[in-house]
Amino acid sequence: MTKKVLFITDTFENLNFKKDTSILMIEEALKKEMNVFQCEINDLFVDNNDVLVNCREINSLSEDIDTEVKKIDIDLKDFKYCFMRKDPPVDEDYNNALHLLDLAKHNGAVIHNNPCALKKFNEKVFATYFPEFIPKTLISSSINKIRAFFDSHKKIIIKPLDGMGGTSIYKVDDLNEDNLKIIKAMTNSEKTQIICQSFIEDVYEGDYRILIINGKPFPKTLARIPKDGDFKGNLAAGGKGVAKDITENQKKIAEAIAPILVKNEISFAGIDIVGKYLTEINITSPTCAREILDQTQMNPIEEYFKGL
Repeated sequence: MTKKVLFITDTFENLNFKKDTSILMIEEALKKEMNVFQCEINDLFVDNNDVLVNCREINSLSEDIDTEVKKIDIDLKDFKYCFMRKDPPVDEDYNNALHLLDLAKHNGAVIHNNPCALKKFNEKVFATYFPEFIPKTLISSSINKIRAFFDSHKKIIIKPLDGMGGTSIYKVDDLNEDNLKIIKAMTNSEKTQIICQSFIEDVYEGDYRILIINGKPFPKTLARIPKDGDFKGNLAAGGKGVAKDITENQKKIAEAIAPILVKNEISFAGIDIVGKYLTEINITSPTCAREILDQTQMNPIEEYFKGL
């Protein structure tokens, strides 16, 4: 059986070698003596009915990795596994890549996570499939509806449906002119839906990332704790990551979500929990595995590869 594996990622220049989970996955594949290849989404192409990729082989990893290595064309079904690890935004280019990956899967390629599931589930909307766990939530482009939601809760979070890493997330505790301008801009003058949620004070204690690997919650989590005076715990937004044991409530939520992940062939997911509430279900390119490994010496990616 082939030992070739493919990682579809952002450019190496945009990957953080000390923190990125995709880099940890590549390291684990190399440790298992797999033949590792890497590409970006624009390297995918269709020739007749075959989905191929123009990719480079990775024999070792370092921050000064030679990205000028000659690329070769390989049919996706010739890889043992293909890992779709491109970060959002889920834009037109991203969705076009998913269409090609879906065709490749139809032709026999093995792709994680299932491209059909990546098309089906928006990470912000996905959490609303589990209303028993989420905070009060509104998804709308209507400023009047957002105003009414604010009036009911007095303090809310607003964020776009396609954001990541804490970008474009705002806490609104006063519907003044400046905040209305932000809402108008985010909704593209009431043409684009955004998500609004009641503000959870527990966020100052940490926004917890729980990894669900092959249908099972990993026993260690990462609490992303905001900087003083901020409410964003995202590591990309300056939060501090602290590894902790999973709590019973976090495990309960993860185990309730796991069956729908397995059903939709989502083998690697990261759910976000603040206090007792589920806020997001991340399936595009979940992170935090490196921080968990560094602090606990327990490797989520080693566990992931065991179950593939």
